[in-house]
Amino acid sequence: MKRITSLFAGVAAVALFAMMLLMIFCALPLASLAGEHIVFDLLDRVLPAALVRWQQLIANLVTAAAFGGASWIVWVRALRTADMGDTTATLVIRIAPYQQAVAGLLALTAITHLVLAWRAARKPPDAPDAPEAPDAAATAVEKVA
Repeated sequence: MKRITSLFAGVAAVALFAMMLLMIFCALPLASLAGEHIVFDLLDRVLPAALVRWQQLIANLVTAAAFGGASWIVWVRALRTADMGDTTATLVIRIAPYQQAVAGLLALTAITHLVLAWRAARKPPDAPDAPEAPDAAATAVEKVA
């Protein structure tokens, strides 16, 4: 009976970790690339394109610094956790590898914002924003209708 309990506990832990990564940390770089974070764009229509470009550049650089700092803090914590050999109380799963994965995904998000800052810096001042690709689900719905 103890083996069955351990098996189900392990499966539950893996599933919970996968959901956490899918819902939070794996989605951060994707949300950044798609521009789906909360954005205040009320003034973008009335500001000159050059000013909007600078605003995007600075915002992405600040965001990259914030995610980079968060990544560093989590990485340092993961090293400390690994040194102490911390595990979960019930399942005795090592915690450090999960913290390292989170730190890596936060670093990837920081790199994503650096790329977005680079794009904003290289965009000509008078160039309009690139049109977004149509949503595949919306296109499929239109075809059906």
